[in-house]
Amino acid sequence: MPDQPNEDAVQPRINRGRVGSLSLYEITDHELQVLEEGSLGTTFLNFAVFFLSVALSFLATLLVTPIESDRVFTVFVVVVIVGFAAGGVLLKLWARARRNTSKVLKRIKDRCLPEGAARQVVPAVSSAGESESKSEAG
Repeated sequence: MPDQPNEDAVQPRINRGRVGSLSLYEITDHELQVLEEGSLGTTFLNFAVFFLSVALSFLATLLVTPIESDRVFTVFVVVVIVGFAAGGVLLKLWARARRNTSKVLKRIKDRCLPEGAARQVVPAVSSAGESESKSEAG
């Protein structure tokens, strides 16, 4: 017996709100790759915060607590130096990834002009070699 919809079953009520306008943005493969790398930038930020927090904690311990053992003192100093270095590098990588992502997003958004703005069309060359310039509304 094939599955037939049960006429007695209650169908869900669907409410639809229409959108006034819709903007579509076309992106290139390179732009998509940069946007995907944006999530890698947040990973850089998370690790930068981790390393800087560890470095600050060990630095505070070095400044507040007297450490008798030279070996323990050396380990704490190394952790502070490595923590600040790694945190700084990762913070710089995050800033670069964020800047690249922002540039790409701005470039993509600038492709779609606001309503009513005149779009400048690249001059077309006719078969006689003359340049024609067109301007569209819209």
